Amino acid sequence: MTDFQAYFFHILIWLIPATVILAFFKSTRAKSHLPPSPFALPIIGHLHLLYPTPHQAFHRLSLRYGPVFRLMMGSEPCVVACSPKTAQEFLRTYENAYLDRPINSATLCITYGSKDFSFAPYGSYWRFMKKIIMSQLLNGATIDSLLHVRQDEINRFIKSLSQKANIGEAVNINAEMVKVTNNLISRLLLSERCSEEAGAADDMRKLVFEITEAIGTFNLSDNIRLFKGLDLHGFGKRIKDNHRSYDALIERIIKDHEEARTQGLRSQGKDLLSILLDIAADGTSEIDLTRENIKAFIMNIFVAGTDNLALIAEWALSELINHPNIMRKAIEEIDNVVGKNSLLQESDIQNLPYLQAIIKETLRLHPPVPMIPRKATKDRTVAGYHIQANTDIFINVWALGRDPDYWENPLAFRPERFQEKHMDVRGQHFELLPFGSGRRMCPGTSLGLQMIHATFGAMIQCFEWKAGKDGNLTIVDMVEKPGFNLPRANPLVCVPMARLNPIPLPINQVIG
Repeated sequence: MTDFQAYFFHILIWLIPATVILAFFKSTRAKSHLPPSPFALPIIGHLHLLYPTPHQAFHRLSLRYGPVFRLMMGSEPCVVACSPKTAQEFLRTYENAYLDRPINSATLCITYGSKDFSFAPYGSYWRFMKKIIMSQLLNGATIDSLLHVRQDEINRFIKSLSQKANIGEAVNINAEMVKVTNNLISRLLLSERCSEEAGAADDMRKLVFEITEAIGTFNLSDNIRLFKGLDLHGFGKRIKDNHRSYDALIERIIKDHEEARTQGLRSQGKDLLSILLDIAADGTSEIDLTRENIKAFIMNIFVAGTDNLALIAEWALSELINHPNIMRKAIEEIDNVVGKNSLLQESDIQNLPYLQAIIKETLRLHPPVPMIPRKATKDRTVAGYHIQANTDIFINVWALGRDPDYWENPLAFRPERFQEKHMDVRGQHFELLPFGSGRRMCPGTSLGLQMIHATFGAMIQCFEWKAGKDGNLTIVDMVEKPGFNLPRANPLVCVPMARLNPIPLPINQVIG
C-alpha cells in the first residue's frame, strides 16, 4: 500500500505540470485564433482606450491591430469590425449568427424588457413585427398617403425660417429640425402636432430627448462585474424615472385612442397607433401584441426619428458652409430644375442628382448612427478569427466611410464621387452603411431619405446661411461629440437670409 501511494505520488507530481503545460499550449493555441487585442488593464479592460469617442478610438486601433480586433469593455468581451470586407462577413455571409443586439440596463428598462422591435431578439415576434411594419405601417401606399403631412411640415418650417430671416434672428439648426421631425412623427403616430405649448406630443418630445441621451450614456454598472447592481451616479434611478414618465404619458394617449375608436371617431385616416391597437384587438393574429409591445414600439419610432434627420441636415449644412463652391453648385441645380417660383417637392428629388450626392457624402462622413451593434449567438470564424458566442459585435460605420482602400481621398467632402459611380445607402454597399444592412437594417430608410432630401433642399433653395449668432463665421468646426448617435460638439447656429422674394409657399402661407 505504501509502495502504491509513493508510486501514485510520483505520477501526480509528473501529471500536474504536464497538465498545466498542456493547458497552456491549448490556451495559447485557442487564443491565437482569436482576433488580436491590445494589452488590457485589470478590471476596466480596454475602456481607457475609448477616449474621446468610441468610433474614432476603434478606428485608430484598427490602424494598428487590423480590421478585426478584440477588446474587453470592462468585463464584457467585444469584437470590432472596421473594414467593408469584414462588415460584409458579419452582416451578410454569417448574418444568421449576428441578428441579435446587445442589451444594457437602459435599453432593457425603456423597452419593457426587450418587448420592442429594435432590441427584441430575432425570432417569431420580431419577424411578426417586421411584417406589420413593412405591410401596414411603412409600405409604399402609407408613405405616399402621408405626402401631404410631410409637405405641410416643410411648409411650416420654411415659413418659420422666413419670419426669423426677416428680423435677422439666429437659428439653432438641430433644434429647429428636431421640431420638424417630431411634428412629423407625432402626426404619423398620434395624429397630434408638437407645439411650443404644453401637450402630449410636446411632452413626448422632451421625454424622448432625455431617453435618447440616457441610452447613449456609458454606464459602468453594465460593463464591470464589480459594479453590478450598484446605481453609480443615480443613472439607474434616472432611467426608471424616465420610463415611468413615458409609461404614464403613452398610457393616457392609448386610452384616448381606445375611447375614440369605441366612439367611431377614428374610422377615417387612422394613425399608426390606431393600427397597432386594431391588430392587438384582433384575436386572429399569429402573435399576441400586448400593450407593452405597443408602448415599446412607439418609443422605438420616436427615438429613431427624433435626432437622425436633424443631425444629417446639420452636418450637411456645416459642410456646405465650409465648401461654398459646393453650395453654389447645389443651388444652381435646384434653380435650374425647380425654378424660383415654386418650392422644391419630393417629386423633384429624382431630377436633382447633385443634391442626392451631397446627402450621400454627408452620410459617408457623418453617419447618424456611427456603429452597428450586434450580439453573437453562435461561434463562427470571421476573417480567419474565431468569434465566440455571447460576444458583442460593433461594426464601425464611421470607419467604413473613411477606408482608403475603398475611397479616394476619404477625408475630403466631395459629392462628385457619387456622380462618378452609382452607390446606394440601403445596405448593399458595405463601405456605406448609414442605415445598417440585412434583415435588421432601419425599416424607415425610404421615408427618412424622402424627408431629408425635401427638407434640406428647401432650406438651401430659399435661404443663404451665415454661420454664427451674428452671421460672421466663415469656417464651421467639425468636432464630434460622444453619444448614441453622432452629434456635433458645438451646435450649428446660423442666421438665415432669404434668397427668394417672396418665398414660394402655398397662397395661405406666402411670406412677403
